[in-house]
Amino acid sequence: MLTRKQQELLIFIDERLKSDGVSPSFEEMKEALNLKSKSGVHRLINALEERAFIRRLPNRARALEVLRLPDALKVEKPALALVASRPAPAPPAVAMLAANDTITVPLHGRIAAGLPVEALESDRSMSVPAALLGPGDHYALEVSGDSMIDAGIFDGDYALIRRCDTARDGDIVVALIDESEATLKYLHHEKGLVRLDPANSSYEPQRYHPEQVRIQGKLAGLLRRYH
Repeated sequence: MLTRKQQELLIFIDERLKSDGVSPSFEEMKEALNLKSKSGVHRLINALEERAFIRRLPNRARALEVLRLPDALKVEKPALALVASRPAPAPPAVAMLAANDTITVPLHGRIAAGLPVEALESDRSMSVPAALLGPGDHYALEVSGDSMIDAGIFDGDYALIRRCDTARDGDIVVALIDESEATLKYLHHEKGLVRLDPANSSYEPQRYHPEQVRIQGKLAGLLRRYH
């Protein structure tokens, strides 16, 4: 039998996978369940994994798969404020596709996961497993820096970005600052300012006036090379 918090987290992960095709970040889970720290999220995920309700997919950051839902939840799900106002989720994406089923996306240089760096453009492209991408237009960026390591995003990773110009608080976004610098951060709005939060306690949040920041997409997935 699951606790109320375990049930809420399981439903939140399931809804996000169905609507976005990617599991929520630990920061989003913490906020959705009104927890004080990410350690509480870790404990809940471990409990769900031990009870075989979810599993972690190897070699992929933020990769969780819902294996089953308790019978009681299939009838009536406890509400979560963060997802209550969202539209009905789209049909779930196919979780497993053939290894040679790939999509070619533009590779637009390097993006800072630390302090902002100059946004680079290039005419390169890369092949991406189709299973990592949902609907919409996508591009890839090579991550530079370590300020998002607590979100499972490391220097040298390839961030797969779904193009959009709006995002919700708590989303990991590509933010173009003053039309010249790009960075990968958690998005929040605070007292009339845009706050871009790292996922590394060694870095401080960055605050800008709204007219300084333009959203260019949000994180849809990651690719990592092992040497």
